[in-house]
Amino acid sequence: MAERRVIVLPPGEGGGRRVQVDSETLGTAYRLHDLAVFLECAGLEGLVEVDAASSPLIEWHGGGPEVWEH
Repeated sequence: MAERRVIVLPPGEGGGRRVQVDSETLGTAYRLHDLAVFLECAGLEGLVEVDAASSPLIEWHGGGPEVWEH
Protein backbone atom coordinates (compact mmCIF):
# COMPACT_ATOMS: atom_id res chain seq x y z
CA MET A 1 0.00 0.00 0.00
CA ALA A 2 1.29 3.47 -0.83
CA GLU A 3 2.21 5.71 2.05
CA ARG A 4 -0.49 8.23 2.88
CA ARG A 5 0.06 11.86 3.82
CA VAL A 6 -1.50 12.81 7.15
CA ILE A 7 -1.57 16.47 8.23
CA VAL A 8 -2.82 17.80 11.56
CA LEU A 9 -3.46 21.51 11.08
CA PRO A 10 -2.95 24.21 13.75
CA PRO A 11 -5.60 24.62 16.44
CA GLY A 12 -8.63 26.62 15.38
CA GLU A 13 -10.38 29.45 17.24
CA GLY A 14 -12.81 27.07 18.96
CA GLY A 15 -10.14 24.52 19.82
CA GLY A 16 -9.42 21.29 18.03
CA ARG A 17 -7.35 20.64 14.94
CA ARG A 18 -8.50 19.68 11.45
CA VAL A 19 -7.13 16.37 10.23
CA GLN A 20 -6.40 15.71 6.56
CA VAL A 21 -5.38 12.49 4.86
CA ASP A 22 -4.27 12.80 1.24
CA SER A 23 -5.87 16.30 1.02
CA GLU A 24 -9.26 15.00 2.27
CA THR A 25 -10.44 16.61 5.51
CA LEU A 26 -11.60 13.91 7.92
CA GLY A 27 -12.84 16.21 10.67
CA THR A 28 -11.69 18.10 13.73
CA ALA A 29 -9.80 16.28 16.47
CA TYR A 30 -9.87 17.62 20.02
CA ARG A 31 -7.43 15.08 21.45
CA LEU A 32 -5.17 12.22 20.37
CA HIS A 33 -7.96 9.68 20.72
CA ASP A 34 -10.01 11.54 18.09
CA LEU A 35 -7.01 11.55 15.75
CA ALA A 36 -6.52 7.80 16.17
CA VAL A 37 -10.21 7.20 15.37
CA PHE A 38 -10.03 9.34 12.22
CA LEU A 39 -6.93 7.50 11.04
CA GLU A 40 -8.53 4.11 11.64
CA CYS A 41 -11.59 5.18 9.62
CA ALA A 42 -9.23 6.25 6.82
CA GLY A 43 -7.75 2.76 6.71
CA LEU A 44 -4.64 3.42 8.82
CA GLU A 45 -5.51 0.78 11.37
CA GLY A 46 -3.50 -0.07 14.44
CA LEU A 47 -2.36 3.46 15.30
CA VAL A 48 -3.24 3.94 18.94
CA GLU A 49 -2.89 7.32 20.62
CA VAL A 50 0.78 6.82 21.51
CA ASP A 51 1.57 5.80 17.93
CA ALA A 52 -0.30 8.78 16.53
CA ALA A 53 1.72 11.14 18.71
CA SER A 54 5.07 9.82 17.48
CA SER A 55 4.35 8.47 13.99
CA PRO A 56 6.57 9.81 11.21
CA LEU A 57 3.52 9.54 8.90
CA ILE A 58 1.90 12.54 10.61
CA GLU A 59 2.86 16.14 9.88
CA TRP A 60 2.03 18.39 12.83
CA HIS A 61 1.45 22.02 11.80
CA GLY A 62 1.24 24.75 14.44
CA GLY A 63 2.40 22.63 17.36
CA GLY A 64 2.93 18.99 18.20
CA PRO A 65 0.60 16.36 19.65
CA GLU A 66 0.41 18.17 22.99
CA VAL A 67 -1.20 21.31 21.47
CA TRP A 68 -4.99 21.19 21.01
CA GLU A 69 -6.20 24.70 21.81
CA HIS A 70 -5.50 28.07 20.21
